[in-house]
Amino acid sequence: MSDRDSNNNPPTDVAGKPVNVVERDLQDRDDDTRGVDEAITPSSTRVKEQDAEALRRKTDEIERKVADGN
Repeated sequence: MSDRDSNNNPPTDVAGKPVNVVERDLQDRDDDTRGVDEAITPSSTRVKEQDAEALRRKTDEIERKVADGN
């Protein structure tokens, strides 16, 4: 078997059974890597626009409170 053939085989556990790495990774909710995953995983422009709008609303609210003296 060549290296090319072994790269096309699905990953297996120590018992030789196939492992669904996508499902495993989705179930693994390790908070230590979440920030990195979110930083390097591209997100849609729509999500970024929604985030920017939420920040604008929060900034506007803070500016109103400062202007009112609260």
